Amino acid sequence: MNPRMRRLQPYPFERLAELVRDVRPNPDLAPVSLSIGEPQHAPPADVLAILEAHLDGVARYPATRGMPALREAICGWLSRRFDVGAGMLDPGRHVLPVNGTREALFAFAQCLVDPASAPVVLMPNPFYQIYEGAALLAGAEPRYLDCVAEHGFLPDLEAVPDAVWDRCQLLYLCSPGNPTGAVADQALLQRLIGLADRHDFVIASDECYSEIYPDEHAPPPGLLQACAAAGREDFRRCVVFHSLSKRSNLPGLRSGFVAGDPDLISLFLRYRTYHGSAMPPPAQHASIRAWSDEAHVRDNRALYRAKFQRVTEILGPVLDFTMPGAGFYLWPATPVDDTEFTRRLLAEYNVRVVPGSYLSRDSGGRSPGRGRVRISLVASLEECVEAAQRIRSLVASLPGSRD
Repeated sequence: MNPRMRRLQPYPFERLAELVRDVRPNPDLAPVSLSIGEPQHAPPADVLAILEAHLDGVARYPATRGMPALREAICGWLSRRFDVGAGMLDPGRHVLPVNGTREALFAFAQCLVDPASAPVVLMPNPFYQIYEGAALLAGAEPRYLDCVAEHGFLPDLEAVPDAVWDRCQLLYLCSPGNPTGAVADQALLQRLIGLADRHDFVIASDECYSEIYPDEHAPPPGLLQACAAAGREDFRRCVVFHSLSKRSNLPGLRSGFVAGDPDLISLFLRYRTYHGSAMPPPAQHASIRAWSDEAHVRDNRALYRAKFQRVTEILGPVLDFTMPGAGFYLWPATPVDDTEFTRRLLAEYNVRVVPGSYLSRDSGGRSPGRGRVRISLVASLEECVEAAQRIRSLVASLPGSRD
């Protein structure tokens, strides 16, 4: 067995299942799950119709690099959404469709990292656990960039010694952040690009929550956008990961893409011809339609906006949290230990959330997720409102309640 496998920690939801294994949820209340970040809004009907209309495509092997029309649709969306100038993105060189960003984020490290040189992979803390597993199995040392309230839940770049930057081969960025909802502005993105140039590492920017944001006039910036604004037309050392899972409520379609530095995309394509599964043709046809339409995405944002408004009206007076810049999570501090809060919320009110300590690692004597929970506002508006009222009732029963 690969000895690195022994370093992988249980996934957060495995730990959550063990935490509540002996908990009997209140049978008088209907269950509400706000733990898994799985979108529950209806997917766009026209995309599903196109998927169905092309089911005969399963009779053919797809190409790993994807259909030209899909790569063109992706480049068109990137150019429109992130103000990347016309002609800067070449569908044949700058993009690669993948089966969702989860496997691509993991595989990218296996392709990139040289384990012979004591490599470091930097990542936010708390984080999407795929980053850590990818680093460990690639033979790198994970290093955690604490994302805490004092720094707006963004990585503190000044806290990283030059010796660590020099060993860094890959930096995972998640903006908008999971679970914090923090958004890296263009200035921070360009600082990271400067550090990548100075210390010779690659930035892998996970932007899968970029299309869920509160202000229609202020979409979160992206890494390729920061490159374009700086006149960096080669996108050197920069790649982004996007998905239709959250944007278009299509998590089961397993459709995403990687885009950026053409040399890295070419290398990753070669890796995927051996390891990665090509996207099935029906999913590619459906994806072309999804990336080409914004109306359903605006409607999706409106649904989340309504939930945030109602839920924060209920929880704002009793819990300490910052409104996220984007995404569909709340990241409140808990009045008691986060695991105790999670168990009691399920036992007494039949609402399931994730302890923040399960989403972070001890770093510098603290775990930045400890004392917080992640609340995923993915259920219906009515269920989210009901869950928020139950959470408020639990908080009111705890010592030191503000209610």
